[in-house]
Amino acid sequence: MDKLDRIKELVEILNKAGEAYYSKGTEIMSNYEYDALYDELVALEKETGHVLSNSPTINVGFETLSELPKERHESPMLSLDKTKSREALRDWLGDNLGVLSWKLDGLTIVLTYENGELSKAVTRGNGEIGEIITNNAKVFKNIPLNIPYKGKLVLRGEAIISYSDFERINEQIPEADAKYKNPRNLCSGSVRQLNNKITKERNVQFRAFNLVSANDVDFQNSRKCQFEWLKSLGFDVVEYKMVTKETILDSIQWFADTIKTNDFPSDGLVILYDDIAYGNSLGRTAKFPRNSMAFKWSDETAKTNLREIEWSASRTGLLNPVAIFDTVELEGTNVSRASVHNISVMEGLELGIGDEIEVFKANMIIPQIAKNLTRSSKLEIPANCPVCGGETEIRSVNEVKSLYCINPDCQAKHVGRFTHFVSRDAMNIDGLSEATLEKFIGRGFIHDFVDLYHLERHADEIISMEGFGQKSYNNLIEAVNNSRKTNLVRVIYGLGIDNIGLSNTKMMVKSLKGENNKETIENILNATVKRLTDIDGVGEIIAASLVDFFKEEKNLDLFNRLLAELELEEMQETQTSNILEGKVLVVTGTVNIFPNRNAVKDLVESLGGKVTGSVTSKTNYLINNDSKSQSAKNKTAAKLGIPVITEEEFIKLIGREDLLS
Repeated sequence: MDKLDRIKELVEILNKAGEAYYSKGTEIMSNYEYDALYDELVALEKETGHVLSNSPTINVGFETLSELPKERHESPMLSLDKTKSREALRDWLGDNLGVLSWKLDGLTIVLTYENGELSKAVTRGNGEIGEIITNNAKVFKNIPLNIPYKGKLVLRGEAIISYSDFERINEQIPEADAKYKNPRNLCSGSVRQLNNKITKERNVQFRAFNLVSANDVDFQNSRKCQFEWLKSLGFDVVEYKMVTKETILDSIQWFADTIKTNDFPSDGLVILYDDIAYGNSLGRTAKFPRNSMAFKWSDETAKTNLREIEWSASRTGLLNPVAIFDTVELEGTNVSRASVHNISVMEGLELGIGDEIEVFKANMIIPQIAKNLTRSSKLEIPANCPVCGGETEIRSVNEVKSLYCINPDCQAKHVGRFTHFVSRDAMNIDGLSEATLEKFIGRGFIHDFVDLYHLERHADEIISMEGFGQKSYNNLIEAVNNSRKTNLVRVIYGLGIDNIGLSNTKMMVKSLKGENNKETIENILNATVKRLTDIDGVGEIIAASLVDFFKEEKNLDLFNRLLAELELEEMQETQTSNILEGKVLVVTGTVNIFPNRNAVKDLVESLGGKVTGSVTSKTNYLINNDSKSQSAKNKTAAKLGIPVITEEEFIKLIGREDLLS
């Protein structure tokens, strides 16, 4: 292939990867591979003098795809020229004073303030046209909505999501595992939401890194002065250090050491001249400003051999390929696993078992495959799900190929049932988060609830898992064993039977209580819909749900096997007084005195009362600290003449003033 043909090929490959990354929020190659191909293209263009009109070296980015309104930037937002050489960065600075800061890995945002108020927020977009996300920016964790400066202020910064929030959010959002692979992509999706309630829940943060304009303010021709002024207005500014050619190498090393423990994503550093006038006088190229430069980490790589591809299942049915290779040391830690993201990335790397590969840590944190030195392409895509054995299929979404299990009954798709089973009001197994359960299911450690009581079968594998160790494993096994001593209410509620909540379970178990647990269990298993509907508060839907559940042989078998693992406490009478006998209460809103609303319910039931979820003519009291709330429950209570009382009034009603002290 001649050099011009190679240029054409590289332009096509890089544009396809760039469009997937910037417009669709997906990855078809690693950043490491993209940078290597980009550098090759730059070198060929320089050598031959051929630069195609659609080359990514002269085009800033791709137009984003969404329903958000768009707007052209007052001044184009250019990319930065970059280097991986510390010495080159020092030479670029020369005898000037520089501002060295993190190059944050999120989504660039332009904020405009007028008359002291945030008036507009726009994404970087393709550098020329961005998307208006003002309502979303207003719910970022740390953006000031009002500032003391009343002139027009325009500044740029990075919206980011921390690694800890990324992990927390991935546990809570069912689709995140399929859609988001890193904090940067999650941040992009969060910032560009059409519903800013979702944006708020995702804890997006903002770090200012460039003041574009501010009328009638003397910044003494200093970028540092601008940064400090923005701080005084309440903005969080990207962490920075002032450097000279004598100190810059030490400062770069400080950043390199610090990134290893950072909770926010950064893919390098940015340096700009402190002297504003000098920097502006240098002008710009077609793509880069000349007053600043990006520094990309020279990733530490290690050669190793690919041993297997583990297919980790998720609740969406997506099967994520994870590379398992001979352990190597990177950035001071041992690494033996790396996500391959999807089939498109796997095919791009031409992976095969036994291939010699190079691995690195993206942003010095996340293990990735840099390149495949063998490129054997000898890798079979599994025809069956590793969890349930069901059939798999390859689906292409936004030109990215991924593998899915198509069995609707796959255990991995029911991680919510396991999460419910281990929750506080059910079996109360501490240490089994939704993310951990998903990993255990994906690796085939657990297929039903009983398997949770035999995790010791997989001790070595669990201990070697990322985020685990001997101590974490010991704590988990202790929590599992502690949960063995429990009661029937917790067990039946933990089964996750449709339409049956905790209060329903308590009512039915209490009403069906026998002389001992054995007799109570028999009463529950033999209960008819008519017998259950005789219980106050149990309707036909709830009754039928319980009866139908235990009619199924597989459910009855699971229940019996589960009971064999447990030590059931005899049911004790929890009612301590009859002061609320025959009373029906509803609890709504935020509680301040009790730890949560369940604690209020428990107290009501111990006093002979009943707590329901909706206000009806049978309700005696609605507990709501906000008596003037316009909520549906308050309106219904007012219409029916039902008293709305606060926590404090409830406590006085039952004569428990000791709870107020």
